[in-house]
Amino acid sequence: MPDTYIEIMLQSLRKKEKVLDEIIRLDDLQKEQLTKQEKTVEEFEETVEAKSACIEQIEQLDSGFEKLYAQVAEELDRNREAYAEQIREMQKLIRSVTDKSMKIQAQEARNKDLMTQKFSTVRKQATKVRLNSKAITGYYNSMKQSPEIDPVYMDGRK
Repeated sequence: MPDTYIEIMLQSLRKKEKVLDEIIRLDDLQKEQLTKQEKTVEEFEETVEAKSACIEQIEQLDSGFEKLYAQVAEELDRNREAYAEQIREMQKLIRSVTDKSMKIQAQEARNKDLMTQKFSTVRKQATKVRLNSKAITGYYNSMKQSPEIDPVYMDGRK
């Protein structure tokens, strides 16, 4: 029975590694969406939703892994020699998962900075548009109120 649990734990770690690879890919896509002008908000939102689904998967995998580990931890400690190969493989996978998690944290920090810059730029553009709109409206209103002037030729004759 512990062999089955250990194999399931290994599968869980492999699956987590693949999901983390997907998050890394989505983070790169987000960076592109934040830096390229032609990318839309809808594309960015789709990427955020896909990342959210990946994070939910990771939480489920972690929860299942912890439950299984709680059931086999004592057996693994008692018979380390019998399970040495599986333990080494788990340690290797855990190191890989940790490295990928660190990479994701760095990407997330970078994307957060890019998003802050993007929102700042959009806010400045919106302010500029609003000010231009006010100026145009003010000009239009002042022109409506000014008296009509007859056309005059350059030499003063009509």
